[in-house]
Amino acid sequence: MPESKSKILIPVVGATVVVVGSLAAYMYLRGPAGDSSGALGSAKLVPSTALMATYITTDPQAWEKLRQFGTPEAQKLVAKELENFNKQMSKDGNISYEKDIKPWVGGVMVALLPANATKPAQFSTPAPGTTLPTASQPEPQVLMVVGIKDKLSALNFGNKLKEQKGIKSQETDYKGEKITEVKTESGQPTYSAILNNSYIVLSPEKAPVEKAIDTYKGQASFVTKQDASNILSKGADVKNSLAQIYIPDYPGMVKQLLAANPQASQVNPQTLKQLEQVKSMVAAVGVDDAGVRLKAIANLDPQLNKFPYQSTPSTILGKFPAETFALISGQGISRGWSTVVEQSQDYPEFKQAIEQVRAQTKLVNIDLDKDIFGWMDKEFAFGAIPSNQGILASVGFGGAWVFDTSDRKTAEATLTKLDTLAKTQNINITSRNIGGKDITQWEIPQQGALFAHGWLDEDTVFLAVGGPVAETLANAKNQTLDNSDNFKAIAGSLQKPNGGYFYIDMDRTMTLVNRFATQTQQPIPPEANAILSSIRGLSMTANSPDKSSSQVEMLLALKPSTAK
Repeated sequence: MPESKSKILIPVVGATVVVVGSLAAYMYLRGPAGDSSGALGSAKLVPSTALMATYITTDPQAWEKLRQFGTPEAQKLVAKELENFNKQMSKDGNISYEKDIKPWVGGVMVALLPANATKPAQFSTPAPGTTLPTASQPEPQVLMVVGIKDKLSALNFGNKLKEQKGIKSQETDYKGEKITEVKTESGQPTYSAILNNSYIVLSPEKAPVEKAIDTYKGQASFVTKQDASNILSKGADVKNSLAQIYIPDYPGMVKQLLAANPQASQVNPQTLKQLEQVKSMVAAVGVDDAGVRLKAIANLDPQLNKFPYQSTPSTILGKFPAETFALISGQGISRGWSTVVEQSQDYPEFKQAIEQVRAQTKLVNIDLDKDIFGWMDKEFAFGAIPSNQGILASVGFGGAWVFDTSDRKTAEATLTKLDTLAKTQNINITSRNIGGKDITQWEIPQQGALFAHGWLDEDTVFLAVGGPVAETLANAKNQTLDNSDNFKAIAGSLQKPNGGYFYIDMDRTMTLVNRFATQTQQPIPPEANAILSSIRGLSMTANSPDKSSSQVEMLLALKPSTAK
């Protein structure tokens, strides 16, 4: 995005992030006083043309719940950033968030509106001998709606703000409502208006505030937009909701944002068509006993939704050891591949890439569709397992792929082809029995087994990087991943049934990260380490009850606070 196009949007979004982040920090450490306005009330002041809206709550119960997490180091870091924010706020005056802002701020809604098409394009004067620049596309506009829960405190803050050094204010009338323009020494203006003594609407441009007043006076609001009222009232089901994001017209929003991007013409029309399968979307972030949880629900066009969904029994997790620190699982790779191939017919470049891969595998007598993807028709999982033995000693971990299949014959034939190919590369192919299971290993002289594969039962095959990982899978004497305390804490509360898991055990992952950092003499900064040390893990899953909807759930599992 050119610099000239960023002068409005980027500062506003940046300021919004800073303000909301600072609100979050204060609420996290001390808790807000309450919330008198909800998303529906705020949305009634947002014009119906809005592309999306985000609502941040100041409900004390929700934010108080968040304070139960975090190591003392992480809390000190937040407190330090909060102190820096306070110093910046009072740099040229005596504004205090705790005394001057917190008492009156209710819920905050941030809406993204279409660009003001009537605003003339701005040109800079070209230097002699240069070409006149092309007019840049106008940027989307930002509108904030802030609930007022204490009118007197809000009035006192407004009067105190006007008295600050370097601040100039000017009032104009628009349809019987006062719009206040405030300029700081930086010259960046902010426009605001108080509506019904219950809300403040503000923006870095005057037009969005005028549109909010028009909406207040009776023009169509965000609530009246198709699907908006439904997703605003239902939202996404999370406990102690901190923020909600509403997108009632997903394809329309994407097209509007692309229209403001000078590179929009480079977007493939087929890609835009794919985006149209999502009609609307709502997401929510909340906090519960496990940590911070995000849920997103997308309403889909069943006619355009071509990708198959299969719920998985997740029994394959029982094939991995409890110390597995990262994992991705799912169901039906073969069906997914068939859909990808079908969809590639609309993407010439992607189709060409598939054909090139097919041609390469044929050179070594392997049919990509049949020998690789054809037999991967049931549950699967890819996992990372720690190990300091053999060829894995230098890196500290290895990987494993485990597949359930209904076509063992084809899978065995493919593995035989791979073994034959390995022999041509001077790799030794050996066999050994581990835990009653016949395992084939690819060995490098004086280094050990680089790769291994075998069958864990009649329809479950594994491929492992590193002999020690193969031994761990084949022995299966220790506790399994799905029964481990870590997996239960990090992913056990995710929705079921589902299409599979994404899982990371942060403690075990950080052990390896710190090891590499020590080897490279580039230690992790203390600030980053404090935050990461407060995280127990990350997990995510998805399900699709029908072809008209899809749901995603993610959990940032946090460690309980140990601060006294």
